[in-house]
This record gives sequence, structure tokens and C-alpha cells, in this order.
Amino acid sequence: MSNLTSDVEKHTALYEAAFNAGDADAVNAMYTEEAVAVWEPGKPLSGQARKDLVKEYLARKPKMRARPRQSFVTGDTALLIVDWSIATTEDSGEPELLTGTGVDVLRRGEDGNWRYAIDDPYGEK
Repeated sequence: MSNLTSDVEKHTALYEAAFNAGDADAVNAMYTEEAVAVWEPGKPLSGQARKDLVKEYLARKPKMRARPRQSFVTGDTALLIVDWSIATTEDSGEPELLTGTGVDVLRRGEDGNWRYAIDDPYGEK
């Protein structure tokens, strides 16, 4: 099953499934080449640094729950507001629950599929 979709309403669920499967390649394929991700507040990453962080983070086997709150589409651009939680472990090995409301900008590619251009899980901060 492809993790890409032409239906913006399905994008978050496909991302959640790839994330929870620990499939870094599938997750990374859901971003444009020049995408910016802010997985740590105030520390935007793009290019290879973003791809490497995804692989490193998913190696911890985190589990995500993500629910779109709002979506807006105009032409080939979409804005998603997403409530999420991630159960993971701290560096010390202690369980950690992260939560937030993300602000995501997606772009529809020439293939008709949506990909993240900006992924800011901590968009409300």
C-alpha cells in the first residue's frame, strides 16, 4: 500500500500508520524534497538532516495518535491543524508522553499526491 494520497483528508492517517510501523523511508517519502520539519521547537530541519532525524527518532519505536482538527485547501496547497500524542521513551529509558497541536502545510505534487512542505508539530507554541 502506498503511503501517498491524492486525498488530503487521508494524509494524516497514512502518516500515522507509516510512523507507527517505524517505516522511516515511507515517512520521509511523505515530504517534499525541500520540506522543513520542526520536530524540536525552534530547531527547523530540512534536507538530509531532516531525513536522518526521522530515522533516528523512529528507531526508538514511538507510537503516535494523530487526529486532524481542521483542514483548508486552496489549489495545490493545504493547511492542516492536527492534535497528536506520541508515546516514546526519554534518553534515560523512562516512558514519555508528548502532546501538541501541529500546523502542517502540504503541497500537491505533479503526481497529484500530497506531501509535507512544512511540518511543525509544536505549531501552537
